[in-house]
Amino acid sequence: MEAEKWGRRIRAFRKLKGYTQEEFAKEIGVSVSLLGEVERGSRMPTDPFLQKTSEKLNVALDELSPPE
Repeated sequence: MEAEKWGRRIRAFRKLKGYTQEEFAKEIGVSVSLLGEVERGSRMPTDPFLQKTSEKLNVALDELSPPE
């Protein structure tokens, strides 16, 4: 459940910034399949993944974090 919330937020911010999955995966140095798994909620994002994501999307990590 928690992974799904992270995934939805990451996907929403990625799309808002105009990245395709392929472009964004390349920007943060992960495979497209890994990014897809995170966005679908089948894999929990790691701390380094979240750090790179927040930096590339230019959003604070607490803003990226799903609301409680």
